[in-house]
Order: sequence, then C-alpha cells, then structure tokens
Amino acid sequence: MIALLQRVDGAAVEVDSAPVARIDRGLLVFLGVQQGDAESEAARIVARLLGYRVFPDASGRMNRSLSDLAGGLLLVPQFTLAADTRRGQRPSFSSAAPPVIGERLFNAAVQEARRLHETVEAGVFGADMKVSLVNDGPVTFWLEVRPQSPEVSI
Repeated sequence: MIALLQRVDGAAVEVDSAPVARIDRGLLVFLGVQQGDAESEAARIVARLLGYRVFPDASGRMNRSLSDLAGGLLLVPQFTLAADTRRGQRPSFSSAAPPVIGERLFNAAVQEARRLHETVEAGVFGADMKVSLVNDGPVTFWLEVRPQSPEVSI
C-alpha cells in the first residue's frame, strides 16, 4: 500500500461541488492499493501515518507526529499511485489492486484510522473528487508498506 502524505494547514474534498470532507491542521494522505495488499498492510500504513514525525517541535525539528499533535487526518483514495511509469508515455495500472479490493482496503484503512485517532475524514472511492489544500512547508513524503513474505521453514 502506498501513501503520499502532505503536511497541511487545511484540506478539503468535494464531489459534484458538494463538500464531503474537511480538516484543519494535519495530514492529507492519498492512498493507493496495490495487488497483493491486504488488511494487514492497511493497518500498518495507518500506524505509520499516525506515528510519522513530520511536525515541528519547539526547536523546529520534525519530532512530532500526527498523534502528538491531535491534528486532522484526511484519507483520499488514489489508485494512480500504483502506476508503473518506468516506460513509455502512458502509465500502466497493472500493479494496482482491482477496484473491489482497492475499495475494501481503503475502507479498512479509514476504519482503522478512526479506531486509533479522533479526527479522521475520507474522500469517496471511485468518485471524481476535487481536493484542495494549503500545504505547510511544503512537507511531502512517500510511504510504502509491502505485503510481508510468509516465513519459510526448513
């Protein structure tokens, strides 16, 4: 599972000109689900997002996490993060999870985030969304968790 996270002073999502999600200071996170991902990857990426230290402490160093700050978390589904762009002029989406699996795992990530964190908002899977943000910094990171290989016993 892939997460592109941006530290924001505010972010919002609209669908058909209607607001569906909004946060103040916190993280805007675009989530992409890849083939082979499962609920375990959704839980691991949420744990990383909540604990990732991208907010400044009193000294101005990035030592505070979203959990420390109690800021907002806005999760937005974005299958294009799983694109293969290594060749040609057109991306391939063969590594993206099928939509039914992508939606299930995006929803699992949202549920896990809501279980662990107070302020969680979400975009709408499969919708044509308009995302607006006030980037803070800018501070943008790419996080990825890959399916864990089963242990091989000899």
